[in-house]
Amino acid sequence: MIRTTLALAASALIALPAYAGSMKKDIVDTAAAAGSFSTLLAAAEAAGLVETLKGDGPFTVFAPTDEAFAALPEGTVEDLLKPENKEQLVSILTYHVVPGKVMSGDLSDDMAATTVQGSDIMIDLDNGVMVEEATVVSADIETSNGVIHVIDTVILPES
Repeated sequence: MIRTTLALAASALIALPAYAGSMKKDIVDTAAAAGSFSTLLAAAEAAGLVETLKGDGPFTVFAPTDEAFAALPEGTVEDLLKPENKEQLVSILTYHVVPGKVMSGDLSDDMAATTVQGSDIMIDLDNGVMVEEATVVSADIETSNGVIHVIDTVILPES
């Protein structure tokens, strides 16, 4: 009886990741479930980008954490969230998104990737994985419509 119970429990634990993997959430829902992207999600909402990031994609998102946004000069986030600054906010957020699904294994040192915003971001692999001045702290978080790479700094396009 104990062996049967253990065998059933073990098979359930083995099957769970396979089932969960087939039920991946989209970029927005994955970020929300992570719990460390509330500022990014609030900004995406203010910019009107949530539905796009929930769309088919695929997208690669270099996602700054709440701590990355908190490191910006005081008042920056609050100013960006104002309706009159929506265009600037959209520009900054789309600078963090690359069309297609780019996994860490697809990156090469000193490569340029064109963002949805239209500018290129530079990838540097000399000291870990860097995107512009941000360090990738967690890579290859697969979603149903792309991939998230967590970064420790908000990257800003040239104005």
